[in-house]
Amino acid sequence: MSAAPLATRLPSAGTLAALLAGALVAIALLVPLLRRHADAFPLLAVLALPFRVPIATDGRTVNLLVPLYLVVGAGTLVHLLPRWLERWRARARARTTAAPAGTGEEPTGLTRDAPVSLTRPSSWLSPRGLELILLAVVGAYVLQASYSGDRVKALENIAFFYAPFGLLFLILRDVRWTRALIARCLAVTVALAVLFAGVGFVEYYRKSLFLNPKVVAADQYANYFRVNSVFFDPSIYGRFLALVTIAVMAALLSAGRGRRELLGGAAVLAWLLAGIVTSFSQSSIAALLLGLAILGAWCWGVRPAVCLSAGLVVVALAFVLLAPAGLHFGLKGEKGSAANATSGRTTLVEGGLELFAKRPLEGYGSGSFETEYKRHGVTDAANATSASHTIPVTVAAEQGLVGLALYAALLVSAFAVLFGGAGRSPARIAIAACFAALVLHTWTYADFLEDPFTWTLLAVGVALARAGRADELASRPAPAPLASSF
Repeated sequence: MSAAPLATRLPSAGTLAALLAGALVAIALLVPLLRRHADAFPLLAVLALPFRVPIATDGRTVNLLVPLYLVVGAGTLVHLLPRWLERWRARARARTTAAPAGTGEEPTGLTRDAPVSLTRPSSWLSPRGLELILLAVVGAYVLQASYSGDRVKALENIAFFYAPFGLLFLILRDVRWTRALIARCLAVTVALAVLFAGVGFVEYYRKSLFLNPKVVAADQYANYFRVNSVFFDPSIYGRFLALVTIAVMAALLSAGRGRRELLGGAAVLAWLLAGIVTSFSQSSIAALLLGLAILGAWCWGVRPAVCLSAGLVVVALAFVLLAPAGLHFGLKGEKGSAANATSGRTTLVEGGLELFAKRPLEGYGSGSFETEYKRHGVTDAANATSASHTIPVTVAAEQGLVGLALYAALLVSAFAVLFGGAGRSPARIAIAACFAALVLHTWTYADFLEDPFTWTLLAVGVALARAGRADELASRPAPAPLASSF
């Protein structure tokens, strides 16, 4: 996306007014529903996560998560705004009731006999630490937009992804995730995945896509036909199916499943796997295998899972290397190469690393990858891309070592929170496995914090980790009084 003036990228004033009016009406209808039903927001948010609405403006089409924006807007008014106002009133009351400075009196409501917390501050590997790192990552992205070569792209990412997804995180983090609510949310995602896979099968049968003319054009010159269902992108479609497949497998592996449930779950898994195959998304298959390996380690132990996974990887590599050119893996034939086999991603990674080497500390600024990729002559207009399809490389080129350090800290903290104590909870291990699969997918494709599923998985994982920690502390015997230890 080029660094065109913002005015040329936005719809006309009339279109904006109509969109704003429609959004306000939709939010007004959602607010009473969210107030009456406590579980309405998480269910509606999960329902809206995959849906993107194409909006034509200035001769191009942008795909925005409009339904999710509406749900988040209504949820902010119902859940976040009252909480923020109450905190502001509480602070105002505390200021007005405080004793005048210099009197030596304690403020009203506080005494010297008040209990003092003896626990150490939350570490960066705790849920609170993860939230702070996430805030730091977003803050760094905003600051580094100031010197970006494409500030408009950075502003779009902040306005359409980071800001609304941050609000989504704050609301979902405070939801009371009961087993019943988790089961209902899983049922919604499974129903969507089954429906979307059916749309994909229709596309594959007709050899015609409903959306995204770019993919239609690419399919005309490829040796195989890729479907994208309603996702505008085969890899994002495959990512969604992979995450739902992992969640369904986790549910089936948990105890207490009857024969009818197992048969139904197996049918759903077969349907979703077929959908992933029609997407021809290598990154989605890799993500799925990682998630299933984690679930295998949870059920049968780490060593058997590692041995089995290593064996499957060896067999897959041997198959790809020894397969004839007619199978279209891209490594053999007249145009066989690593770049061809990865749809040009190795070339993108090399170009991104070149950009990082030229400005390693601070990078070229948030959202500037495509602009700098073109400006430095790494690619031509026909091969231009908005990302390196490898998130660490994109972060390195745009944000330098500063961004890379925050990105690494975020991953370490997220894995520590999601996997810490998750072995006792099928829901927590499912969230952790899905997040690990998503991270791997971003290493071979794109969209990390630009994907609402990242924020959703982190929010639910933080909420479950906090609930598990609270249950653990509640089950412990009360500590002896402080004076008795002397």
